[in-house]
Amino acid sequence: MLRGAVVLVTGLILSFGAIAAGGGNLRHSGTDIGDVASLQRGAKLYMNYCSGCHSLKYLRYSRMAEDLGLSEEEVMDNLNFTGAKFGEQIQVAMPPEHATQWFGKMPPDLSVISRVRGSDWIFTYLTSFYQDESRPLGWNNLLFPNASMPNPLWEMQGLQRPVYGKKDAASGETPVEHLEIAQPGSQNKVEFDQTVRDITTFLEYAGEPAALKRQSLGVWVILFLAFFTFLAFLLKKEYWRDVK
Repeated sequence: MLRGAVVLVTGLILSFGAIAAGGGNLRHSGTDIGDVASLQRGAKLYMNYCSGCHSLKYLRYSRMAEDLGLSEEEVMDNLNFTGAKFGEQIQVAMPPEHATQWFGKMPPDLSVISRVRGSDWIFTYLTSFYQDESRPLGWNNLLFPNASMPNPLWEMQGLQRPVYGKKDAASGETPVEHLEIAQPGSQNKVEFDQTVRDITTFLEYAGEPAALKRQSLGVWVILFLAFFTFLAFLLKKEYWRDVK
């Protein structure tokens, strides 16, 4: 039994070490799904720059409006580009045959991408595109090499180019050490990081819309537990009052 426990603990330590090593290059996203303004900006950015290719089929326009404090008119006039009804899921207008022709396959749905990859991964991915003429679409990504996706935010970020390190003698490959802006975009680094943070926040919400209500309910749960603890304390004093 002791040996089994040792093996289990060792396995957990190795697993956590591998996770930490794999996420060593991730940037901290700094998201806060309680920030309604960030969620609203993220919804606007996502629908304008991402929803043409990526659906959110587990999220409805009506639910998004309710959670983000938006009216039906605001959502349908400014965030709905497919002609879908207010109660329908967020789909893409791009026909599957066009997606196959341009990207090789239909781009994935992003409803639960934050739960699969994590917010830090999304934030890092969206800031890690760079120009690569060897790729069919002319783009590559430092975090996710050879991704079949162009940079949808390049006009705001600007054009990044890779700065290469020393060639590896064993593999013959020259690694990319970091990226630098070759042509500035419409936003500086701080502004662009906030733009990507807003999109990441929205995707974090889309992955679990109930999280918003769970956070608000959590305060009442804590208050209830505190009140119940106080009642239990008074009850204990009453029972033990005559015990010496």
